[in-house]
Amino acid sequence: MLQSDTLTEKVGNTIQNDSTLQAMTDTFQKIKETPVNEWLPQLVKQYLVPLGIKILVAILVLIIGRWVIKLLKNWMAKGLMSRHGDPTVHKFLSNLISVILNFILIIFIISILGVNTSSLVALLASAGLAIGMALSGTLQNFAGGVIIILFRPFKVGDFIAAQGQEGVVKEIQIFNTIILTMDNKVIHIPNGILSTGVMTIFTKEDTRRVDWTVSISYGDDYDKAKAALLRLCDEEPRILKDPAPFVEIGQLSDSSVDIKMRAWVKSPDYWPVFFAMNEKVYKTLPEEGLNFPFPQVQVHMPQ
Repeated sequence: MLQSDTLTEKVGNTIQNDSTLQAMTDTFQKIKETPVNEWLPQLVKQYLVPLGIKILVAILVLIIGRWVIKLLKNWMAKGLMSRHGDPTVHKFLSNLISVILNFILIIFIISILGVNTSSLVALLASAGLAIGMALSGTLQNFAGGVIIILFRPFKVGDFIAAQGQEGVVKEIQIFNTIILTMDNKVIHIPNGILSTGVMTIFTKEDTRRVDWTVSISYGDDYDKAKAALLRLCDEEPRILKDPAPFVEIGQLSDSSVDIKMRAWVKSPDYWPVFFAMNEKVYKTLPEEGLNFPFPQVQVHMPQ
């Protein structure tokens, strides 16, 4: 019984296909036999005229849409310029808005021409998902660049430390941040890990604290050492008076008395003051009769 039904269905499909083919053949035959001046005006009226109108409307919408997008882009650029001084932000936001608006305009024009845009949007979404999975690392860096550009945790010219690297920020790109190290090496750090990892910004504040550890020998006069260190701080014009310099015993080590010295300076003066004070301490303490200790070990021999 099942085979009979299947056979009947196949025969029915064949007959239907033959009927369709015959109908198409008859239609073409009629068109062939009908004079051109009879069917051509009807073709123009029913298909070509509406299509031409749609094309003209689409062209008009394209011209007006491009003009409106350009107007909005310039208006937004002026607004950002008055509120935000970073040219990187202006360029990025303007390009992003332009791409989004042009994409919407293209979808709208396609819908005017009578194309089903729902299937097109679904196809683009699927393609975007596939591309996103293939370029997940790149998209992560793109998202990190967007976060950095919009929220500006640091800016060009800042001295930062991140991902084991230290240097001055030379350029903030959409995928990478470029820094220049103290020994003039150019390093590209991906924005993805830069936006989510730990980062130190040394030039964010106007002032910084400089720390030194000065060691003297056991038996040396601590009060004399403290007075000498405070005098050196007072004589250094780049060290700020407020907050006042700090000098106290930090640790009693095995072979030395370690004195902690702290002072506040302007951020650009950090390293010049650090190295200058090291030299002054090395020259001044011996003049005061104070000694820099060496590691010592006492050995007691049994009698």
